[in-house]
Formats: sequence, C-alpha cells, structure tokens
Amino acid sequence: KEVVEEEEEELPLGVEELLESGDPVLDLSYRKFKRLPSRVCELMHLEKLYVCGNRLRKVPDSFSQLQGLRTLALDFNKLEDVPLAVCELTSLTHLYLGSNRLMTLPPEFTNLKNLRCFWLESNYFQRFPRELYDLPNLKSLQMGDNRLKALPQDFCRMESLKGLWLYGNRFETFPKVLLRMESLEILDLDKNKITELPSLKRLRTLHLFSYDHNPVKEPPKVGEDVFLVGEGAAEFMEIREARKERRRKAAEEEAEELAQELAQELAQAGEEPVIHGILKNSSSKPATDE
Repeated sequence: KEVVEEEEEELPLGVEELLESGDPVLDLSYRKFKRLPSRVCELMHLEKLYVCGNRLRKVPDSFSQLQGLRTLALDFNKLEDVPLAVCELTSLTHLYLGSNRLMTLPPEFTNLKNLRCFWLESNYFQRFPRELYDLPNLKSLQMGDNRLKALPQDFCRMESLKGLWLYGNRFETFPKVLLRMESLEILDLDKNKITELPSLKRLRTLHLFSYDHNPVKEPPKVGEDVFLVGEGAAEFMEIREARKERRRKAAEEEAEELAQELAQELAQAGEEPVIHGILKNSSSKPATDE
C-alpha cells in the first residue's frame, strides 16, 4: 500500500471533475504533478491533452493507449528523454516539448508521420535531430533557445517546412542550406551571432524574416513583399514602400496619358468613345422587339 501511495499522488482540487467530464480536451497544466495520474491513460476519448508546467520526468507506458490524441503539450517539465510511449501516438499533429532537458530524439520518433507542428524550444540540442527528416507533414518547427551552431547540408530534405524558428542559438554564419528551402514562409534567426546575410530573393515564398539582435549592419536583399525585423529593417521597408508608391503613381499617370491619347485619336477620327461596350455620347435607343 505504501508503494501505491508513493506512485499515485493525491489529485489536486478540481482534477477529479476534469477526469470525469468526458471532454475531449483536458488541461492539467501547472498542477505540480511529479507523476501523471494513471487514470489519464484510460481516457481514450481525449484529442487534446495539456500537461504543461508540472514536474514530470516520464510518463507511464500505458500513455501509448491514447491513440486519439492530436495535440499533446508537455512543455515546462523535467523530461530528459522523449518518452517512447509518446512516439507511439501516431495520430499526433501538434507536439509541444519546449523547456525540458532534452538533448536528442529517439529513433522511434520517426513514427509520428502525421506531425505538422513541433515545438522543441529551450532545450539542450547541440546537433540538429535528423529524425525530423522522416516526418513528411512537418510544417512548423520551433527550435529557438537551443545550442545549435550549424545545420546539416541535407537539411533541405524537409521540403514541407513553412515556419522555422532558430532564434537564440549559436549560429555565427547564416546557414546556406536555408537558401534551398523553397517552401519557407517564416524564418526567425533572432539572437544569434551572424555578421552577414546573403540575398534571400530566391526564397520566393518567404513572408517574414527576423534577424534582430545579430551583429548585422544592413538588411538582406529580399522579395518585394517580405516583412523584415532587425537592424535597418524599418528604414529599408520605408524606402521600399516609397519606391512602390512612386511606381504605382507612375503607372497611373501613364495609363491616364494613354487614355487621353486614345480619346484624342477617336475624336480626330470622328468616332465616339466606347466605354465598357456602350457609346459614351450616343443618343441611340436600345432596339425593341417588334
């Protein structure tokens, strides 16, 4: 009995009602759990489970029974390894493991083929985890505040990636392999040690690039619609918008001049101007059925 009592903590106030609610969403965040209540693993109807901000070092093996889970948040715990039971939750699309003590991913992590969004920020990764290459649907990857100094040359295998957060790492040069990431829409390299940025014009889908808090003296060359955050970005975008406005006005003036020239030519030829297929000054009446 003493062993059972040691393993199964007394449930905090209100948790019993949550476990019995039948709701597909369960939030057990910031409850000071050292162990996940075993009853959670019996809730087969769960689709979203939030267990953030506790003191978990592991989860029970029976956790793998929760095959309906789509979203799992285990950030702000004390995990030193990704639980293998989590790697068996093959329906997961969103997984949050930030602010733990992780350094690697297990080989079994490649089972999570449906994963679309993975947050792994504020951990201890020194090398990029290649297990992520085998996740064909991964679109959003958050690896800020780790210890990465470089990206592998085959990083471009992550063809479906649209959002990449690498702020607060240890990059001293811009990872050139990123120039081959043709689907990237968001790229965040804040708070690194990068001194020079290449042209990013080849990244045609890029919408946002953040390079703030790097020792960079000027912004990179980017496409016309890319929003920049960093040294010199505000001035750069002001100049770019002014240039766009000048081009727009010039195009309007040119179109107006062409319209005037056309009207003059028609007047000289004795023809009435046609607007949207209707004679502008015509006094003729529409035909009527006899």
